[in-house]
Amino acid sequence: MNGADRLCDTLLVNDVDVCFANPGTSEMHFVAALDRKPEMRCVLGLFEGVVTGAADGYARMADKPAATLLHCGPGMANALANMHNARRAWTPMINVVGDHATYHLVHDAPLTSDIESLAQPMSHFVRRITTPEDVGPAIGESYAAAMSLPGVTTVILPADCAWGSVEPAKLAPVAVPKLKPVDMTAVKEAAAALRKHGKRAALMMTNMALREGPMAMAARICAVTGARVFGQMSNGRIERGVGRVALPKVPYPVDIALEALKDIDLLILVGAKVPVGFFAYPGKPGRLIQDSCAVVTLAEIGDDLPLAIEALADELGARQSQPVYVAEPRKEATALPTGALDADKVCTIVATLLPENSIICDESVSSGRVFYQQCHNAPQHDYIQLTGGAIGEGIPLAIGAAVACPDRKVIGMQADGSGMYTVQGLWTQARENLDVVTVVFANRTYQILHGEMRAVGVNDFGRNAKLMLNLDEPALDWVSMARGMGVEAGRATTAEEFTKLFQGALSRKGPFLIEAVI
Repeated sequence: MNGADRLCDTLLVNDVDVCFANPGTSEMHFVAALDRKPEMRCVLGLFEGVVTGAADGYARMADKPAATLLHCGPGMANALANMHNARRAWTPMINVVGDHATYHLVHDAPLTSDIESLAQPMSHFVRRITTPEDVGPAIGESYAAAMSLPGVTTVILPADCAWGSVEPAKLAPVAVPKLKPVDMTAVKEAAAALRKHGKRAALMMTNMALREGPMAMAARICAVTGARVFGQMSNGRIERGVGRVALPKVPYPVDIALEALKDIDLLILVGAKVPVGFFAYPGKPGRLIQDSCAVVTLAEIGDDLPLAIEALADELGARQSQPVYVAEPRKEATALPTGALDADKVCTIVATLLPENSIICDESVSSGRVFYQQCHNAPQHDYIQLTGGAIGEGIPLAIGAAVACPDRKVIGMQADGSGMYTVQGLWTQARENLDVVTVVFANRTYQILHGEMRAVGVNDFGRNAKLMLNLDEPALDWVSMARGMGVEAGRATTAEEFTKLFQGALSRKGPFLIEAVI
């Protein structure tokens, strides 16, 4: 038995049984060990950003981490953007980064780099393995760290620690630290503030507070206090649809967000942060609440958020009240759009035809802004989205969600410019025969950046600006790209064409891509 075997065994005994990988020479002993462990599912990504994005999507739906296998510092550097997104979603993840043998580092070979410094900004926990016998403890510590925040962890595996011998040992699961108990002082403070402010108060929630049960309990609190409830602008996962709370999120555009939050005098934070603008704009505030708005923290990430909401409901006598904001079935059938295709029509068709128990992976960016609200009354589904603003996560998120939930239809709402960052993920969808429908909003531009230019006061675009913001010279051919990676695909230019393609994709298993030309 070698260190790589011990690494696999430690993962497996802790129920980490999926590894998204892009290995290199330093990791060959790890690859060989994985080959000896058929209970570990290994999924190859052709780019490291696909690997970490897929691990993010997997953990959001599985509520447990996957492992990743990355090649040295430069390979991990390719993975950092989606590690950042996972960190912003509080996603548990165990990154295993191969490195040169310990005695080879002195030679400063071409791939030598400061992996710790690269990993630290995007990881909650970083640990370098020092000996073959250190592999098990390091992976155990990484697992516990990932599950206790939860968060992104990185373990550095020198090649000689992977191939070096270890003594056989009987392994036991690592004890995971429990969530922090409810702070009753904070509960009483929040309850008193809610009684005082009533209709001018709001709960701001994220993370595990956005599951069906906690949201319903929050809606009961709103029923007895008159308060409102919001989700953060970006969240790792929200359980949505008929019978669940139709939770509004903080809007992305600053002016719309300011309008939505202008009447709030009290904000109760449940794992969330005070809402701020995604960017700064001349003459506009950074915080999206009034300066006079009081802020009370009920619970933070790492606390037991559902239990904190229950405790607040008990303090207010709200547990038995009828929740408000619960989505009801549409009373009348929604007529599907017709005619020339645009982004809103795509969103309407998808929301109307959304299948029960599906998973939405949303990186539609500007094109799909109406989609979230349109799905309030759709059949029950899970909604996961880009969280950290580093584009290129939509296609990988769908991979991970589909691996975690193979019996559920996954629908990727994908902006075309963002999709090009990790288009290689389509190949992984084909290889694994994942049940993913990818809807590409093909506006052939970085449309969100057109809006951002206007937001900073630039309304007339010259040749250079258009060259940097448009994707039309030449236009991207998503159908050809998808087919070249083994994914069936079709193009729609009208609402009728899109409806036919989408219905066909829903009726079959396996990956399918629709290029919606808008």
